[in-house]
Amino acid sequence: MEPVRIGIIGCGVIGSHHIDAAMKDDMVDLVAIADLKEDLGQEKAKTNGIPKVYVEGLDLLEDDSIEGIVLALPACWRGVLAKRAFERGIHVLTEKPVGMNGTEVRELIEARGDLIAGSCCSRYRFPASANAVTDFIASGVLGDLRVIHCRALRPGGPPPAKAPPIWRLRTDLNGGGIMSNWGCYDLDYLLGVTGWTLKPRVVFGQTWTVPPRFEAMVDPSSDAETHLVATIQCDNNIAIHYERGEMVTATPRLSWGILGTDGSLDLEMVKAEKKIEFHKAVSSEGVVTETLWEGTDELDPVHDGPIGDFARAIREGQQPKTSLEQALVVQEITDAIYTSAKAGRSVEIPD
Repeated sequence: MEPVRIGIIGCGVIGSHHIDAAMKDDMVDLVAIADLKEDLGQEKAKTNGIPKVYVEGLDLLEDDSIEGIVLALPACWRGVLAKRAFERGIHVLTEKPVGMNGTEVRELIEARGDLIAGSCCSRYRFPASANAVTDFIASGVLGDLRVIHCRALRPGGPPPAKAPPIWRLRTDLNGGGIMSNWGCYDLDYLLGVTGWTLKPRVVFGQTWTVPPRFEAMVDPSSDAETHLVATIQCDNNIAIHYERGEMVTATPRLSWGILGTDGSLDLEMVKAEKKIEFHKAVSSEGVVTETLWEGTDELDPVHDGPIGDFARAIREGQQPKTSLEQALVVQEITDAIYTSAKAGRSVEIPD
């Protein structure tokens, strides 16, 4: 297949990962990049042999040679650029969160038309272990699903050596805090490996900002949450227990899992060294543990997967690993957690 001519808007940390991935993938022809920091864009272009450099993302979108774009800049600017891309007939892959809220994602879905568009919140479903888990759950071995859980905590630490990014914990720039930064990955992973069959209906959530002892770890203008807990009730009596935090007063915790009537899985999403265990219900013995997957998971697909998948989706005429509709499910849960935490009550997610 002919390589897809792609432009990347945003050359910061995550944009640099996309540039590296594009240079390695035979299906991607990286023809242009854009960044408001002109010297950064020029440096990336020179290092990687990228022929065109723009300062403004909107100018890049006027380039007739571009078929698809990757939006690797803060969430508050993605919506305008994505809509303009769709107007120009350009396919869009956007970083997570896709939008500032569910309303913005719905607007993108409406504007997309027949074009290809997806979200990078799919990252942790590209490694081999995630594919094995997805196939295993699809086989029905777990029986009827009952509980999906995630508890992922990172402790606070000393003040960082350089100033933290302003956008990362700003509601007006990023749509939220740790939920927008990491919740997208957790929920995409758990909803994705279960085949996007879960239908969330009611959410009860609580959020907290950075503890006073760790305030030096964040930009002074930060107002978004660094810790959250939520219970999500889904159709068919399935519940999601979710907790994610950073800069918390606790030791590290990393746990993802799925429990059904016939067995359960202990999962690992982020580490390279993984041991995924299947706890099987056996009437004559009780619960018997088997190893479903064990070894070193190649983590290059975490950063390389989204852009290559996007390019192939364009050529094959199908949506990427996480479509806008699937990203909307994640965003609706996110919005409901924030609304619930602010109101102090449960929140329903409409059909």
